[in-house]
Amino acid sequence: MGLLEFDKLPINTLVGAQWKTFKAITKDKCVDAPYRNKFRLTKACCRLLGLLQPLEDRRYKKLLQDKTVDLPPVFILGHWRSGTTFVHNVLSKDKHFAYNTTYQTVFPNLMLFGQSFFKKSTSMLMPDKRPTDNMELQVDLPQEEEFALANMMPYTFYNFWFFPKHTMEYCDRYLLFNNLPEQEYEIFRNAFDKLIKISLWNTNGTQFLSKNPPHTGRIPELLRMFPDAKFIYLVRNPYTVFESTRSFFTNTIRPLQLQSISPEQLQNNIIEIYSKLLHKYETDKHLIPEGNLIEIKFEDFEADAMSQTEKIYQTLSIPGLEEARSDIEAYLASKKGYKKNNYRYAPETVKIVEDNWSFALNQWGYKL
Repeated sequence: MGLLEFDKLPINTLVGAQWKTFKAITKDKCVDAPYRNKFRLTKACCRLLGLLQPLEDRRYKKLLQDKTVDLPPVFILGHWRSGTTFVHNVLSKDKHFAYNTTYQTVFPNLMLFGQSFFKKSTSMLMPDKRPTDNMELQVDLPQEEEFALANMMPYTFYNFWFFPKHTMEYCDRYLLFNNLPEQEYEIFRNAFDKLIKISLWNTNGTQFLSKNPPHTGRIPELLRMFPDAKFIYLVRNPYTVFESTRSFFTNTIRPLQLQSISPEQLQNNIIEIYSKLLHKYETDKHLIPEGNLIEIKFEDFEADAMSQTEKIYQTLSIPGLEEARSDIEAYLASKKGYKKNNYRYAPETVKIVEDNWSFALNQWGYKL
């Protein structure tokens, strides 16, 4: 068990940000009184670690900057709590896939220089379970890349964890990329390209496997970078997604926030973001070339993960399943005793979902 509890962290994840990114994210933002000590400590640590940035930049320029990403990435899409983590963990057992690690998520700017030292320190301190669902946390396990991107550039949706009063502003601009200036897109493209190259190097993979719910709203931009990218889109019972997302956001924001937000406003944001994100996906998915998209109900994947994995490889023409089969099957066997959260839908949940997300219930045939 790590030395620190997740909800009592003295700093937040901006500790691993580039100094210029930290300044841009926090510029003109109000830090509420209860979080000022955390802000000051995070800022001081970030500034100190930032002194190592020139060493990291020189190594990146020498080792990786001019390398190409030869194989199109595979993107696992879907709203938060739709089963993307489980699918990511299953597919990552295929050793030809590269991925962003938990360590890279917090310290994406200390990957080529100092990783061995800082990774050991992080491993000693970090909790060994996610507080929301008891999923395992380890420094080298696969992790979504949005937190890493938030430490590499100022233009990501995950700024809302720190400044939740600006959530819907971040949603429209950096989750959905509505009216995103070309200059900001180029910064996103360069940061993501760098993250992928470092991930390929770090995990010795040949094809990047992405799991990142915010990418669900960025299909046009991802296709600009990777025209032949593959996409796996997961859906899950909206009643479960609502309950689980509310729990996930409520628990995750506590150690990260620098502003206060009421439970009512947090819930209202969840309701609105779900609708915006899923509608954006439905609007844009036609841009994906035929044969490069598969849509799956998480309940089907959970019921027969190996069969659904075979379907993913076949539909998307991904090579290497037979070589990876034994590792995938061993991982699935190890998870048979995993106890997931059980949700009993309160009448309030049923009303909220049916009043606001009926389009998802109807499209995917979910009902109580």
